[in-house]
This record gives sequence, C-alpha cells and structure tokens, in this order.
Amino acid sequence: MVQASEWSIRGEYFENCSCDVVCPCEISPGGFLTAMPDNGYCNVILVFHIDEGGFGNVDLANLNVVMAARTTGPMNQGNWTAAVYVDERASADQQQALGTIFGGAAGGPPSALAPLIGENLGAKLAPIEYRNEGTKRSARIGNILDANIQAVPAAVPDAVVIKLNANPLFPGEDWVQAYGTQTTYTDHGFQWDNTGKCADYSVFRWSGP
Repeated sequence: MVQASEWSIRGEYFENCSCDVVCPCEISPGGFLTAMPDNGYCNVILVFHIDEGGFGNVDLANLNVVMAARTTGPMNQGNWTAAVYVDERASADQQQALGTIFGGAAGGPPSALAPLIGENLGAKLAPIEYRNEGTKRSARIGNILDANIQAVPAAVPDAVVIKLNANPLFPGEDWVQAYGTQTTYTDHGFQWDNTGKCADYSVFRWSGP
C-alpha cells in the first residue's frame, strides 16, 4: 500500500468545455465558477500531463490523467457527474498515488474539486496520448476522446492571449486563452462535441498536503 506524507507534481494542463470563448465560469462579476454556463450546462474535458514529481517515493513522471465532467447550473453548486481516465502505463502503486492525489484525499488543489462531484462514474485505465505542439495541445484515448485545442489569435503577431489570476486551482500561472479545434468525447452514454468552444492551457505545480 502506498503511503506518503508529502507529494508534489509539475506538468501541463489543458481543458476544453462547451461554453463560448471566453466562458463565464472562469470570468464573471460573481467570481470563479459562480455564473451560469452559456448553455445552462457544462461539458468539460480536463487533461493533466505530469512532467515530473512523485507521491512519497512513487515516481509519477510522464503519466497522464484525464477527467470528463458534466454539470448543470453554476459549477460551484456541485452535482458534477465525473469520469476519470488514468494512464494505462501506470503501475499499481502509481495508480493508487494518482487516485489519491486527483481524488482530493491528499490535500492540495484537487481537494477543492472533490466536494463538487455528486456522481462518480469511476476510473478507467486507458491509453492516453498527450501532445504539446507550440500553441496547440491534444489528447487522445482510443475511441473515447479526441481533444485538440489551439491558442486564439492575439492582437500582437506570434503572441498569445493570457489571463492572469483566472483560476484559484492554478495560482500564479498564466492561462492561455484557446479554443477547441476539434474535440469529441463518447463514453458513459455521453456524446460531446466541444469544437469551436472555450479552451485554456497552462502549466501547473501542485503539492500537498
């Protein structure tokens, strides 16, 4: 059994949701996650690629985790329905460590998300492919997920649009405004298409407890 009093991970993150660009869940007068999603609901894909880090003595470098979540109404009201996909290359100890971290049991930023999930559809081991190609990000899971995003055009050539202090789960990190160039998700009875919708990418540095 994996046990750890301390953990830290660093990597890259992107998301693609069903709101328009820019989504009100991120930026609104009421604050983070307090506004009604553009369509009254949010279908969002959250992709994490770990560059380095560990849980105790369990190395987690180069592993991926993906969450697919659906909410109705403002996201801060909870009742999320969520499914998680864990890199099939992870060993049993790595799977346990990733589950503990991203499930919120190890503290840190993920612990703020855990209370919002009302229906947990479980976790699956899956062949997750992740790519960083300049201002583009992508993730694929077999015939389940094909997510592709790109930074929106900036007013200055060869630059990106950056949001500062937009997300409390990623304190101090620049958020690049992007959009889904082609994103589909099919699993658990859901069929989503977030092509042309709001996306973001950033680096992240998390630790706990």
